[in-house]
Amino acid sequence: MEGDTNLVAISMFALFVILTLGITYWSAKKMTGTKNFYSAGGNITGFQNGLAIAGDYMSAASFLGISGLVFAAGFDGLIYSIGFLVGWPIILLLIAEPLRNLGKYTFSDVACYRLRQKPTRILAACGTLATVALYLIAQMVGSGKLIQVLFGLDYMYAVIIVGTLMMIYVTFGGMIATTWVQIIKACLLLFGATLLAFLVLYNFNFSIEGLFGAAVDIHAKGGEIMAPGGLVSDPISAISLGLALMFGTAGLPHILMRFFTVPDAKEAHKSVFYATGFIGYFYILTFIIGFGAIAFLLANPDFLDESGKLIGGNNMAAIQLSEALGGDLMLGFISAVAFATILAVVSGLTLAGASAISHDLYANVFHGGAHDEKKELQISRISTIGLGIAAIILGIIFEKQNVAFMVGLAFAIAASANFPILFLSMYWKKLTTRGAVIGGSLGLLTAVVLVILGPIVWVDVLGNAEAIFPYKYPALFSMTVAFIGIWLFSVTDTSDDAIREQTAFENQYFRAQTGVGSEKSVSH
Repeated sequence: MEGDTNLVAISMFALFVILTLGITYWSAKKMTGTKNFYSAGGNITGFQNGLAIAGDYMSAASFLGISGLVFAAGFDGLIYSIGFLVGWPIILLLIAEPLRNLGKYTFSDVACYRLRQKPTRILAACGTLATVALYLIAQMVGSGKLIQVLFGLDYMYAVIIVGTLMMIYVTFGGMIATTWVQIIKACLLLFGATLLAFLVLYNFNFSIEGLFGAAVDIHAKGGEIMAPGGLVSDPISAISLGLALMFGTAGLPHILMRFFTVPDAKEAHKSVFYATGFIGYFYILTFIIGFGAIAFLLANPDFLDESGKLIGGNNMAAIQLSEALGGDLMLGFISAVAFATILAVVSGLTLAGASAISHDLYANVFHGGAHDEKKELQISRISTIGLGIAAIILGIIFEKQNVAFMVGLAFAIAASANFPILFLSMYWKKLTTRGAVIGGSLGLLTAVVLVILGPIVWVDVLGNAEAIFPYKYPALFSMTVAFIGIWLFSVTDTSDDAIREQTAFENQYFRAQTGVGSEKSVSH
């Protein structure tokens, strides 16, 4: 890349960073308590929150990872796009309104409405932190590669820059800053992806058939890229991945937190409606961008290294395509958009992780809800710095991983540990603390162990010759273990606590559907 390219890109990066730091400064002056820090005071509208959710969800894994998967495997990349999208009707129909009516800051508030606080919150915090850690890895890897390719900066320093900026946003600006960074980023990303897809189609006279034909002619696999099976080759992996993406969406802590930023359940419902539209449109664009990258990059030696592979790896397909189609200016803009994408998402993730530590563990587990709000806010900020440092270290360790794969694993854990407890606490009368804690722990443990023993960690990261667990995606197995465990240990629980918890369901269900009732949990 030429020096001019770097100058344009750096200028646009600097502009975004200055703008978002200004937002953070403005937000910091409004940071008067935990409600503002965790939920922006509940003053975000449904449309604004829908954009912010879309901004949270359209991550580096989506923009860089899915377009990279389509570039590498063709049609199979669409599995991720569709899988990410179909989880939203589940949230719309089952989760959004009761979650907003029952909760305060985190999804564990809902689970604890009729279950015992301490064990339930500990498990919820563990599920949240495991999901956040994997999702953060994906974002940090994407950001490091992006800055490395653009500026020739060492990968490690690139990851440190992103981690530092993210810590500043969350520590000083909380949810208010995070929300507005996500809204601006969502608008930029939708515009940038639309422009990139438009330029691809313009070169083929807006013929999708012409685009696919050119990609088939150029790609080494030929017509195979238009058939399923290149990325997920067996039915168990396909089902497992589908379950993770569908139900994991409804268990992502940083997405669920967004429903507490709106004033009521009606606005929460609107949030999902708008977010679904934005996200669905965006994933159509990533598919066009991925095939466009095949058509324009594979035959162009300027974008390939000595071995014939894309410079910067497949994750950089969208970035390299922007230079091929629009030169330095387009490259600078799309790179700045991708950078904004990563910063916004890591901020939301870090806030979710910090809230698990400060609100769930510190305030409600260690202090039983009787605590100093200023101290809780201080713990949140310390947690943010700790999570930022951890994200930087993990980003460096997992440098070689495809970011969409890493997010697939995060979804598997969210689907196995968070979703079953959240869903059953709202809809199943016989759920007990014993069932939730044992079953949820089994689901979480199974997901984590199978991820470690599977091909991505056991072979790709740890360097072993063969994986102990043969499938990349554990959700089919870990979700089954979680639901069976929760059911078994709940129906066999005849303790006095279990009877009280089952009786409390009627009160919870009424409040979940109407929003009427006490703000206080009826847990014990």
